Amino acid sequence: MEELNVSLALEDSLSGSESSDEEIDSDSGHDAVSTLVDKQKPRKRSISPELSTRRGPRTAISWFHSSPSTQIGVYRVLFPYDIPEDDHLQALKDLQEAKSGGRSWAMFMVAGGHFAGAIVRVSNAGKESEVQSKKTKKPVSDMEVLRHKTFHRYTTRRKQGGSQSLNDNAKGNAKSAGAQLRRYGEQALREDIRALLSDWEEEIHDCEIIFIRASGANRKIFMDYEGSPISKTDERLRTFPFPTRRPTQSELSRCLQELTRVKVSHFTEEALRAQDEAYLASLPKPKPIPAIPVPLAPEKPKSKQVKLSKEEEILREKWQRLVEMVSKGRLEPLIAFWEREGNNLGGINVRLPEWIGEKRVATLLQLATFSGQEDVTNWMLEMCADPTIPVPRSEDEADSVEGEESASKRRRTAYDLAQSRSIRDVFRRNAGAHPDWWDWFGAAHIPSALSKEMEDGREEKKKVRRKGLKDRLKEREAKEKEKPTAEESTPFISIPSIGPHKLGGSAGDTAGTAGLTLEMKAKIERERRARAAEARLKK
Repeated sequence: MEELNVSLALEDSLSGSESSDEEIDSDSGHDAVSTLVDKQKPRKRSISPELSTRRGPRTAISWFHSSPSTQIGVYRVLFPYDIPEDDHLQALKDLQEAKSGGRSWAMFMVAGGHFAGAIVRVSNAGKESEVQSKKTKKPVSDMEVLRHKTFHRYTTRRKQGGSQSLNDNAKGNAKSAGAQLRRYGEQALREDIRALLSDWEEEIHDCEIIFIRASGANRKIFMDYEGSPISKTDERLRTFPFPTRRPTQSELSRCLQELTRVKVSHFTEEALRAQDEAYLASLPKPKPIPAIPVPLAPEKPKSKQVKLSKEEEILREKWQRLVEMVSKGRLEPLIAFWEREGNNLGGINVRLPEWIGEKRVATLLQLATFSGQEDVTNWMLEMCADPTIPVPRSEDEADSVEGEESASKRRRTAYDLAQSRSIRDVFRRNAGAHPDWWDWFGAAHIPSALSKEMEDGREEKKKVRRKGLKDRLKEREAKEKEKPTAEESTPFISIPSIGPHKLGGSAGDTAGTAGLTLEMKAKIERERRARAAEARLKK
């Protein structure tokens, strides 16, 4: 391989070769590799213990180090898969030796309906690996393209990508003419490639490496069919270890040059060690495996339902009825029920039991206020229900009021639960009617009392406001009546009452359109012509 031999010879001279011959003999490539092997064996760079214990993902290139600061890289796909990494240097040396029949590679690419294939001899058998021209004194390449072929079929949708078969599998078979052509193109491409493989079967059998660039669906074209020269488990199969472009003959040549060209770098051992440490530091740290398994938290035993006695069941039923009547505003049955069971339940200011589940209120008055029942709230206040009992606070409300100075701001009462003005007026009326019963304007949080005179004054203001609105509305209607409307400005057209009336009058009659605007006349004319056309169609 010319590119490989020349690069290795160059690295040998950079590494301190004392050869002063002006001409390169036939064994210069082989001597360069031998010299490189001799230099590397005693001076093999020691691997850091962290690198030996912690393996990262392998790169596509295998690097060989030659002291003091030269590195040579060769693609790993050129070496057999079944040999360890430490034997790559010996495998590289074996690649420089002559082989009976020569060394040949097969290269195939298929994508987007384009196919390119070639059989390439990378070294000739029984010949010198490098020949020097007498005139130019430059090495002549011994790579030779034995067979090559390219062709194209219409298989993909323009500017949309994806083969027709993938589109059919995802969305179902399309019935367009383009879909039929693409299906035919895929079948023809598959048949052409397999026919080509059958023609090149002998050359493929002699190849050392087979490079295939194809997607999952297109890869099945090359193998695992009846009479296939390439097996799916063939150890010679390789993929291109670098990005490739559209399959063409020039792209195959570029890939061949890339595979046979040696990569050269110049780093000291300290720089390489620093690169290793930086690479290891960039890798994600593995999660530590706990030595002792963490015991699972024991499941909490399910609380058993307490069996209630008959008296407790009756009491709970009474409370449920009471809460339902208060929250739904059923005042008459509530009064009858309370006269019968009020003393047994604990009075008007009794606390609601916890098992009811009403965490937002604590008393019946608070429940009626929160539910918006005006009549029930007024009845309870007349029954001396305490409006100063604080409302229970949730955890969020307790956290939000921390740090406030006034204690009255940290507590709410039944009046604070009122969600409408009518409910708040109930509290204010009772505060004005019974000012000595409770601390209405302090602990109960009621802003002011509401008397009968205040309510009458409010209603009087409402009446005055409504009357003013009605007067303004009447004035506006009167002004609109004084203005001439569009209908009044249009002159009235009298139509004779004898005989059938038709819009626009009879043909040639212009008396019916006198005084009309041009737009109205045009509209009447269009309707007259439309009726005449309909009459002709009926005949």
